[in-house]
Amino acid sequence: MKKLPFLFLTITILFACSKKMHQPKSSSDNFKWTTESFADKKIIRYQVPGFDKLSLNQKLLVYYLTQAGLSGRDINYDQNYRFNLPIRQALDNIVANYKGERTGKDWDELLVYAKQVWFSNGIHHHYSHDKFIPGFSRSYFENALKQVGSSLPAEVLNAMFDPKVDAKRVEQADGVDNVLASAVNFQGPDVTTADVKQFYEAKMKSDDPKPLEWGLNSRLEKGKDGKLFENVWKSGGMYGAAIDKIIFWLEKAVTVAENEPQKKALLLLIQYFKTGNLQTWADFNLAWVKATEGDVDYIIGFVEVYHDPMSMRGSYESIVQVTDFEASERMKVLGTNAQWFEDNSPLLPNHKKKNVVGVTYKVVNTAGESGDASPSTPIGVNLPNSNWIRELGSKSVSLGNIEDAYGQSSGPGLTDEFANDDDEKRIAKEYGDLGGKLHTALHEVLGHASGVLEPGVAEPSVTLPGYSSTLEEARADLFALYYIMDPKLIDLKVMPSLEVGKAEYDSYIRNGLMLQLRRIKPGKNIEEAHMRNRQLVALWAYEKGKKDNVIEKVTRDGKTYFDIKDYAKLRVLFGDLLKEIQRIKSQGDAKAGKALVENYGVKVDPAIHKEVLERSSKLNIPPYGGFINPKLVPVTDAKGKITDVKVEYPDDFTKQMLEYGKEFGFLK
Repeated sequence: MKKLPFLFLTITILFACSKKMHQPKSSSDNFKWTTESFADKKIIRYQVPGFDKLSLNQKLLVYYLTQAGLSGRDINYDQNYRFNLPIRQALDNIVANYKGERTGKDWDELLVYAKQVWFSNGIHHHYSHDKFIPGFSRSYFENALKQVGSSLPAEVLNAMFDPKVDAKRVEQADGVDNVLASAVNFQGPDVTTADVKQFYEAKMKSDDPKPLEWGLNSRLEKGKDGKLFENVWKSGGMYGAAIDKIIFWLEKAVTVAENEPQKKALLLLIQYFKTGNLQTWADFNLAWVKATEGDVDYIIGFVEVYHDPMSMRGSYESIVQVTDFEASERMKVLGTNAQWFEDNSPLLPNHKKKNVVGVTYKVVNTAGESGDASPSTPIGVNLPNSNWIRELGSKSVSLGNIEDAYGQSSGPGLTDEFANDDDEKRIAKEYGDLGGKLHTALHEVLGHASGVLEPGVAEPSVTLPGYSSTLEEARADLFALYYIMDPKLIDLKVMPSLEVGKAEYDSYIRNGLMLQLRRIKPGKNIEEAHMRNRQLVALWAYEKGKKDNVIEKVTRDGKTYFDIKDYAKLRVLFGDLLKEIQRIKSQGDAKAGKALVENYGVKVDPAIHKEVLERSSKLNIPPYGGFINPKLVPVTDAKGKITDVKVEYPDDFTKQMLEYGKEFGFLK
C-alpha cells in the first residue's frame, strides 16, 4: 500500500520553473509528448535520459528485467477480472485483422472500447472500478468476431454487454459483502468476506513479530467439496506459463547483476516465483532493501493490495528503473535526516520509531513498466509493504522522467480556472513543480517509513480491513504536508522558501475538495483509496478549521473557490490528523478508522461536483494520463551475440498494445 499515483489533474503549473535545480531534463524540442486522447484519458510518451551512458552489462540488465516484467502482463488482466483475457484477446484479433468497414460509429466505438480495456488492463475503469459499457451493439461485435474467426461464450458476452453483471471491479461500499460484490479475480466468484476472514484467522496471529503477507500471491477458491483452498501463483501453479517466462528472463538478469547483493536478491526472487513460498518473499524483500549500490533496480511481483477489498492480495506489476544520480544527490538529504523528522513529528511518543534505519531514497528514470504499473503509472513508490521488514530498511523512489513527461504534456489551465486569486496562481507557477516533487519525496521517503505499531497489534490489513489503504495513504500525505511547511527544509537546502509549502497546500486543498471530482460520475460516491484519502484530509481540515476561518469557501461570479487564510494553523490541523491516523494504525482502532473514512472520504457534495464538472469540461483536459513505453532493442553481431541495446520511442498506443498481446500473451 505504498504506491503514489500521479494525479493528472494536479499538474497545475508550467515546468518552465525558475528554480534551476528542479527544472526538468532537457529534451528534443520536437519530441512528441502527447500522442492522442480518448474517453477520459490521454496517452503520453516518456524518455529514458542517460541510458546510452550505461555499460553493456547494465543495458542488458535493464533489458532482461524489462522483458521479465512484460512477461507477466497477462497476469494482471486475469487478476482484475476472470473474463478479461478472452475479451482482450478477441479485441486484439479484431483490431489487428478485421477486414470489414473500419470507419463509422460502431468501429470508432469499438476502438475506444479496446483502448479503454488496454489502458485499464481489463473491462473495468482503472480508477473508478466501474465497468465500461460498449458503445457498439452486441450483434456488431459478434459479427466482427465471426469475421476474424473468433468467438466468445455467452457468459463472457453477457459480462461485456449487461451493465448489471459484475458491474464493479472493487466494491468498497459500506454495508455490503465487499468480496462477493467485487468482480476482481482475487477470490472465486462464490467466496465471501466471511470465508476470507475464516480461512486466514488461524494463520494471522497478532503477536507474530514477523508475520508473512498471507494471501499475497494466491487466489482463494472453493473446491468441489466446498472447502476453501489457495490456488498459488507460481511455476507449475496458477499463472505458471507466464511465471516461467518471468523466471527465464530473471535468470538472464542474474548473469549481469551489478554486485553480489543484487544477485542474491534476484536469486531469491526467482526462488519465490518457483515455489510461491511467502517466507521466501520476505527473505527476498530483506535482501532487496539491502541491495542499494547498483545503478539499476526493479519492482517485479505481486505487490500492491489496493484492488483487493480485503487488502491482502497483490496485483502483478513491474517497474524497471535507472538511477538519476544528479537528482538523487540533491534529495538524499531527506533520508539522511529521517531520524530528525521522526523525532520532531506530532505523533504520540510511543508511536515514533526510536531508530530509523535503512531508509534509501532515489530519483530514478523508468525504463519500462508492466501490469498494474502500466499504462497508468505511479510517480513514486515506497517498499516493502511489510511493517516489520520496513523497520529494518525500505526503498523510496520518485520516477523522475515520468513526472517530467507529465509536466511536458500539461499546462496551467486548471489552476487558472480554480485558483482563488492571482497570488495563488503566481506561487503555483513559481513553486508548484517543486512543491509537488517535494510532497512525493516526503510522502515516500518519510511518510510511509514513519511510525510503529504498538506491541501485539496485527498488520493494518488485519485490524483495519477495507480501510487500511486509504488510511495509510492519508498518513503518508499528512506527513508530507506537515513537513513541507517546516523551515527545516530550507535549512537542508531542498527548498528556497515556505512559498513552496503554500503552493502545495493550495494545490492539495483544490484537489481534495474540488478538482479530483472530475473523475467521479454524477451521483456516485468516492471509492478509490487515494481519492478517499485526499478528500478525507482536505475536508477534515476544512471542517475543523471553520471556527478559526483557516480555509474560507468563497463564491464569486457563480463559482466556488477555497482560499487558505492561515497556512500555519492549517499545518497544525494536518499534524493533529496525522497523530490521530497514526494512533488508529498503531492501535488497530477499526471503529475510529472507519468513521474517519466514511464521514470525510466517501460522500460527494453534489452541488460542488456539478460545478466542477461544468467548469472543467470547458477546458478539455482529460483527468487521466497513461504512457506508451519505450522499446528496448538489442543489437546483435553476426553470431547473434548482443553487442548493444538501443532505446526506441514508439508513438502508436494501439500498435504497442497489439505487439504486447502477441509477444507476451502467455496465458490463454
